[in-house]
Amino acid sequence: MARLVFIAGHAGTGKTTLARRAVPLLHARTGESFCVLDKDTVYGAYSAKVMGLLTGDPDDRDSPTYLEHLRDQEYSGLLEIAAENLALGVNVVLVGPFSREVKSKRVFDPVALGAPPDTRISVVWVALDEATAKARIVARRDARDRYKLEHWDDYRRRRFDPDPAEFPALLRFDNTAFDEAAFERLVAAICRGP
Repeated sequence: MARLVFIAGHAGTGKTTLARRAVPLLHARTGESFCVLDKDTVYGAYSAKVMGLLTGDPDDRDSPTYLEHLRDQEYSGLLEIAAENLALGVNVVLVGPFSREVKSKRVFDPVALGAPPDTRISVVWVALDEATAKARIVARRDARDRYKLEHWDDYRRRRFDPDPAEFPALLRFDNTAFDEAAFERLVAAICRGP
């Protein structure tokens, strides 16, 4: 039975950095290998081409056009790639916001994801307060954040903070100031699995 680990959360929370730190530890502690699929890596060039054709802005990742016509296709494709690997017994770490999928609780159901029914799923929600996230987004100067920053009020209305009582299986990680001990506990929880 393969493992599927989601590293999810809003922009600027440090999802990719955490995944890169976690994967070597997961390898070492489980004796298993993990394939990393980061949404921006898998679909970055493709989405840039499509959005350039649709809106004239290849860096657009937050406009209504992107959200209505490309966002769900990116996530569906990413989940299909993950499901193919999981069916072959390959562990997968998925990195991306996944906010809709977490909110709907779809991420906790392997069948709903198209994965083998015995897939062991861990969902990490990387949390960060809005002000700190915005400061990190500004500091990283990624052109793909331009639309988001120019329309911050629209973006912030889409942000959601999963309530631990409603999402008891969610592994929350507050990444405001990296805490090595908390990170070690997170990796141990992922290794234990659901």
